[in-house]
Amino acid sequence: MEKSLFNHTRVTQFIFLGITNKAELQLPLFILFFIVYIITVAGNLGIIFIIKFDARLHTPMYFFLGSLAFTDTSYSSAITPKMLVDLLTEKKMIEIFGCAIQMFFCVLCGSSECLLLAVMAYDRYVAICNPLNYSVIMSGRRCFWLVAVSYVLSICYSVLYIVCIFTLSFCGPNVINHYYCDIPPLLKLSCSDTRINQIVIFVQVSINCISTTAIILTSYACILSTILKIRSTTSKYKAFSTCSSHLIVVSLFYGTIFFMYLRPSSTYAFEQDKVASLFYTVVIPMLNPLIYTLKNKEVKEAFQKIWEKLL
Repeated sequence: MEKSLFNHTRVTQFIFLGITNKAELQLPLFILFFIVYIITVAGNLGIIFIIKFDARLHTPMYFFLGSLAFTDTSYSSAITPKMLVDLLTEKKMIEIFGCAIQMFFCVLCGSSECLLLAVMAYDRYVAICNPLNYSVIMSGRRCFWLVAVSYVLSICYSVLYIVCIFTLSFCGPNVINHYYCDIPPLLKLSCSDTRINQIVIFVQVSINCISTTAIILTSYACILSTILKIRSTTSKYKAFSTCSSHLIVVSLFYGTIFFMYLRPSSTYAFEQDKVASLFYTVVIPMLNPLIYTLKNKEVKEAFQKIWEKLL
């Protein structure tokens, strides 16, 4: 793959400008993001562990939550370790093949997150709008295939991105105004005509984001309609509470994705975009387990039960 994709370009490695060029900020930022990464990995792996070992959580909703936690851990791990190393080094370099690998996993995890959030919205729709047939519709087999198809589609998207970016020529300069191999700054560096590539990427992102957003909005429109018909205030609150964590996560993730990618390349301001990228690649994977844990009674009870056993 390396030869077929990269033998047309004179650039063999890229140099990151990183999060900041201020030396006095690099150590504090390293400490901050190291703590964030530890919380991210511990929180998401903790959710996976709790779901696996508590039989009460062996339901479709928590199966999807465990898949989301795995994706968040992978997403953060594809970016944060390299970013942490670069904060402590003067030359922030990455080989072009390593850049392609990093982009592959970033796109894979980002696309998977979009699709899994849509699947989770559909799961909530079935649970609230069709509760009598929930166990039949959301069978173990169907849940497995929904997650598997999400990952397979994400792999296809990743391959498409790699082909679109790394079939371009990079003649120099090779300085990426970012802290990881993201699409917009690499397009800016190419000495090829990137118009077709930009259109293909824009169309793919649009299809992925708009289709998954449509699934989420349709699911929640049906959920809202069903909840409003419920007479019991307690039942209404319980129905809303099962969706609140998911809605918060969707709002945070999709808000930054739409801001980053669904706009013309001429409007990119890289310093501003680095902050937005930090939010959805580093901060959101940390927040997701906290949001689901703090707002989910069953997860908190399961965590407390396991903690008491460990003590």
